Amino acid sequence: MFGYRVPAPDQAMLISGGRRGQGGAPFRVVTGHGKFVLPVFRKVRFLTLAMCEAEVAETCVTRQGIALTVRAVIAFKVGNDTESVVNAGQRFLSDQDQMSVLTGRIFAGHLRSIIGSMTVEEIVTERQKLATEVLETSKTEMAKIGLIVDSLQIQSIDDGETGYIEAMSAPHKAAIQQQAQIAQAHATQASVEAQQEAARNQAEYSRQTAVVQAEYSAEVDRAQARAAQAGPLAQAHAQQEVLAAQTELAERAAKLRQQELVAEVVKPAEAEAERIRVVAVAEAERMKIQAEAAASHDRVALDRMLIDQLPQIVKEASAGLANANVNVLNGTDGLGEIAAGLVGQGLTILDSVRRNLGSTEGQDGKADKNGGSAANQGHSGRVEIE
Repeated sequence: MFGYRVPAPDQAMLISGGRRGQGGAPFRVVTGHGKFVLPVFRKVRFLTLAMCEAEVAETCVTRQGIALTVRAVIAFKVGNDTESVVNAGQRFLSDQDQMSVLTGRIFAGHLRSIIGSMTVEEIVTERQKLATEVLETSKTEMAKIGLIVDSLQIQSIDDGETGYIEAMSAPHKAAIQQQAQIAQAHATQASVEAQQEAARNQAEYSRQTAVVQAEYSAEVDRAQARAAQAGPLAQAHAQQEVLAAQTELAERAAKLRQQELVAEVVKPAEAEAERIRVVAVAEAERMKIQAEAAASHDRVALDRMLIDQLPQIVKEASAGLANANVNVLNGTDGLGEIAAGLVGQGLTILDSVRRNLGSTEGQDGKADKNGGSAANQGHSGRVEIE
């Protein structure tokens, strides 16, 4: 629409030619929205609110008198409030590039001032402290011209040809180099150990692989050997079973034959022997009984015969004494003794015959001797026969 103006998001619209702005400013500030502007009667200008950059490369002298070249970068912009926009507009609206130049000069002055109160060691080791102090000291001046600083970065610090910073860093460089060498040595050692470990692992893997392959080959060989021996072994087992069966059958046949022989030969022989023994025992018992009966009968008959013949024997004995020259030494007693001797002799003969009938042949001589002794005893003593 004709006469309606709208600023960009990073711009502030400054309208002059009408009423004064806030705080007696010569223009009105419009940001974030549009506004009708009467042509010819009003004039519109735009002030950038975007981020700007300024570079500083300043030679500064430290508290030790050593010259340092400091390079820094400042990021700044126009403040968002109306007062900052008014201050910046009054100073930079016709030449907005001057904001970077003026900002660089302001920070260069503050850098020289602050570095002059610090040592090289502090500047090198405490760059952030340096930047913070520069920002704090420049904040008031930057606010007066409507600018605010977002950041300040110290890019480099150079001592030129003096070599102070290099000398200062020599011990650190040596320590760092030593640490680097140690780290490199450790890294090399770790690498060597890793290589050795890898070699050992590879060797162990190769050994295990070889062992597994050997075991596999041995297992295959054993399987092949078992397969090759399976046939002969099976045949041998079969033959062994056949022989065992034949042996068992032969043993059974032998036992059966033994039983048959026992039944056919031994048992009948034992029965016959038992029969013969029983018959022999019975026969011996019968003969013993007969012998005992015969002996008993003979003794009775002999005793009877001897008794019947005893008078005749005495008579014959007395007849034998008829022509004998007998001297009787003791009279009537002597004759009695002779008669008694004759009778005793006859009884002795009878007793001897009885004993001979009951004794064995080996005892016959002994019976005769005893009989003779008894007879001699009957004739001894008092009677003498010539």
